[in-house]
Amino acid sequence: METSLALVVIATVIFFGALISLGNERQRKAIDGLREQTVLWAMQDLRIKRERLARDAKVDNPLGWFNKIASKVIGLDLNVQFEEAFDEPRALICASGDGGDKVVFSPLSPNEIRRMKRDRRSRLTQYIDPNPLLSLLRGIKTYQISVLNGGILFDLELPLAWKGLTGQDINLMERLWIYVS
Repeated sequence: METSLALVVIATVIFFGALISLGNERQRKAIDGLREQTVLWAMQDLRIKRERLARDAKVDNPLGWFNKIASKVIGLDLNVQFEEAFDEPRALICASGDGGDKVVFSPLSPNEIRRMKRDRRSRLTQYIDPNPLLSLLRGIKTYQISVLNGGILFDLELPLAWKGLTGQDINLMERLWIYVS
């Protein structure tokens, strides 16, 4: 009698566990569908807002634009001053207003820079190529800027600011990295 009662209790627990699991799975699918619909709505809303604003996208003061973006992401007003621009690999070298920090803007991620360093194995290329991206030290502060933290028109204004400051045409970029040493 006790074994049959124990088997009934075990079967009941397994049955209710299966029912709860099925209910949870159904609820998870419903929540995922709701999340997906919310993301699609937000993306469409962003597209509509961007379309209106994209017609008027312009950068009157490129250096001020870079300073504003850097200040927004880093949290400090660096008051960057333009020093030099490199074409390959692309880099925009600036100095902070107080002269203490060197600020490098580049579309290349830290992983891409490390890969480039590995490909350049010759020690002589260190002295031939003065590009500061290839001489970045480990532990340098790195910040990534995209539409998420740089503003709704970041990817549209970046090519305008880059060309205004350096004269170089760049393709549409979605991300920019800031290296502060």
